[in-house]
Amino acid sequence: MSSSGGIGPSAVWQPPKDFVTKAHTTCDQSANPASFAECFVGQMSSAGAPADAVSFTRMLYKQSDGMVGIMTAFKKYGPVDAAQVLYPLRANDNYALLLVNGDPKILDVDDLQKLNRTGMEQNAFYQAIKSKYPQTDLWPGDRSGSDPWPRMQSTADGGIELVVSYPLINGCHACQHVGVARFGWEFDARGKFVRATYIPTPPPPKLTRPPRQQLAPSPTQPPQQ
Repeated sequence: MSSSGGIGPSAVWQPPKDFVTKAHTTCDQSANPASFAECFVGQMSSAGAPADAVSFTRMLYKQSDGMVGIMTAFKKYGPVDAAQVLYPLRANDNYALLLVNGDPKILDVDDLQKLNRTGMEQNAFYQAIKSKYPQTDLWPGDRSGSDPWPRMQSTADGGIELVVSYPLINGCHACQHVGVARFGWEFDARGKFVRATYIPTPPPPKLTRPPRQQLAPSPTQPPQQ
């Protein structure tokens, strides 16, 4: 992290492929989850993680209900930035997207309680999906890959809005994806979080078949002499 205390690219670390396995082997003898996590973070230094990467993981551990996360990528926006984080000990959805350096300092875009769902639930397109697929709900998105980043747009008061997409799934985690919802995370010019509101998404254009071409009638053959 930077000398000013902000979170930055110096905290990025790409762990070796065998890091998690080796760390488990070393730390599995820990007596309780807290000591296991402390051991796991300590193994980062042994595996060559930069000091800022270790500091970020320790800070995140304290602010995320005891989850161990490793920053794998960073993108500067200003006044709020974004960090892709790997949670190697989670069973599912190992990657997360955090909005950092604002107020509060860390926000997880998949903290769905932060989303104002009223606009979505009143939207005609969402209601149509819900009518056809009654178990439809909003789920955390896939934040893995090389381009997990939200789209940024400026707001009238000099702040920014970071637009994040979420899948609409009919039922369980592995059930059918039936749509996408977009929410704008809005921050004022000083980086203070204001709200996360639904951005109406138009339905996809209906696929229509091209009109059938009428075959031209065959020309009348003149009678043979």
